Amino acid sequence: MNCEVKSKERVGVINPIFTCQPAGAQYVSIGIRDCIGIVHGGQGCVMFVRLLISQHLKESFEIASSSVHEEGAVFGALNRVETAVDVLLMRYPHVKIIPIITTCSTEVIGDDVDGVVIKLNEGLLQEKYAGREVHLVPIHTPSFVGSMVSGYDVALHDFIKYFAEKSEPNGKLNLITGWVNPGDVTELKYLLSEMQIDATVLFEIENFDSPVMPDGNVVSQGDTTIDDLIGTANAYGTIALNRYEGGKAAQYLEKTFKIPTIIGPTPIGIRNTDTFLQNLKKMTGKPIPKSLVHKRGLAIDALTDLTHMFLADKKVAIYGNPDLVIGLAEFCLDLEIKPVLLLLGDDNSFYAKDTRIKALQEKVDFKMEIITNADLWELENRIKNEGLELDLILGHSKGRFVAIDNNIPMLRVGFPTYDRAGLHRYPVVGYNGAIWLAEQMANTIFADMEYKHNKEWVLNVW
Repeated sequence: MNCEVKSKERVGVINPIFTCQPAGAQYVSIGIRDCIGIVHGGQGCVMFVRLLISQHLKESFEIASSSVHEEGAVFGALNRVETAVDVLLMRYPHVKIIPIITTCSTEVIGDDVDGVVIKLNEGLLQEKYAGREVHLVPIHTPSFVGSMVSGYDVALHDFIKYFAEKSEPNGKLNLITGWVNPGDVTELKYLLSEMQIDATVLFEIENFDSPVMPDGNVVSQGDTTIDDLIGTANAYGTIALNRYEGGKAAQYLEKTFKIPTIIGPTPIGIRNTDTFLQNLKKMTGKPIPKSLVHKRGLAIDALTDLTHMFLADKKVAIYGNPDLVIGLAEFCLDLEIKPVLLLLGDDNSFYAKDTRIKALQEKVDFKMEIITNADLWELENRIKNEGLELDLILGHSKGRFVAIDNNIPMLRVGFPTYDRAGLHRYPVVGYNGAIWLAEQMANTIFADMEYKHNKEWVLNVW
C-alpha cells in the first residue's frame, strides 16, 4: 500500500501539534455575542489559551477563570464556580451566556458542574438576578483526552443542544464553519451572498478582526446571537464544512429536529469548493451564478500559471487540525504536489476510517504516511534520522523550528500562527482561498530558492 495510516508508536508527546480540549471550547465561546466563558480550573488554563488566541489574531478577548488553587484541587472547587458566576454577572451587565468549561483537574476531582448549574439557576439567579436573562451552559472538556479539535466539537454541540428550539421554519440554512479565521468567514459569506442564500453562520467571527475607533478600542467578540442558536432547529438544512469541528452538532440537529444535513467536504481548493457549491444548490434549489463561475475561472487560471511549471512533484509535509490537513492534502494532489507526510495530532480512532483518507489510500501512487496521535517529533525525526526529503512544510507556527533547523521552506497555515502578520485576514477556503494558498506556496518556494542561491532550473523554469 502506497498510503499507510498508522499511529505514533512512542509513548508520550514531544512538541505537541495541538493544545487541549478547553481551548477549543473557549474558541467557540468567544464566537457568541454577550457570552463570556468561565474555565473551571487553574488560571493557566485560561491565560495560555487567551495568549495563543491573542497572538494569532492580534486582538483581546474576554474569558474568565474560576481560579482553582491547591485547596480546591484536593477538596473540590464548586464554590469557585458560584463566586465566578456572581462576579462575572456583577461586572458585565451585558452578559447573557456563561458556559462553564471544565478542565483536567476539575474533571479528575469530580466536581459536579451540572449540579452547581442547577443550584445557581434555582438560587443565585432567582434571588439576586431575577428578571435578567442568564444561561449557564455546562461543557465537559477534560484535557486528558482529545484535543482542542474535539473540544471545539463538544462545545458547539453543547451550545446547540442547550439553545436549539423547534418553532416555525425560518427560511435559513445552518452553515457550521469549524475552526476558521475571520478571512474564511468573509469568503464563505461572499459565496452565500452570490447565491442569495440566507444563512446562520456558526460562528460569525468576522469581528475577531476588530477596528481601532475614535472612541477607543473594542474587545473582540463573535456576532452569533442567542436567536441564531435557537433558530438552528428551524432551518431547512445544515451544512457542516468539517467532520471533526462541528460534525457532532450537525448530527444532533439532524437526529433531533429532522433537518437535512451534509457534512463536508472542507471547501479547500477547486474540487472541494465545487462540491460545496453543488451542496448549496442541492440544499437550497438555487443556481450557481455566473459570477462564481467567473471567479472559478480566475482561480483555475491562477493555478494553471503555477502548477506544472513550479509546483509539480514538490514534496510537502502537512500537520494541524485534521479537516484542514486532509483538505490541504487533497488540494496539493490537484496541484501535482506530493503530500508525503500528514500528521494528525490527537487520539481520534475514527481517522483511519475516514472516507477521505480511504480515498487517498486508493488513489495515491507514491509513498505517503498518515500518522495519527502524532507530534512534531514525528516530522523532525523523519527529516533528521530517516532521510525524508521535503520541498515545503504546511502547518502552524509551533513547527517553525523544525523548518528552520532543517532549512526547509514553510508556509504558515492553521492555528496558532503568531510569527507572521495578518494571515488570519486571508481565506484558505473557496476560490479566493485556492488562489491565495497556491500563490503563497509558490512564493515560499521562490524565496527559499533565492535564499539558497539555487538556479532557476530547480523550479522547472525554461
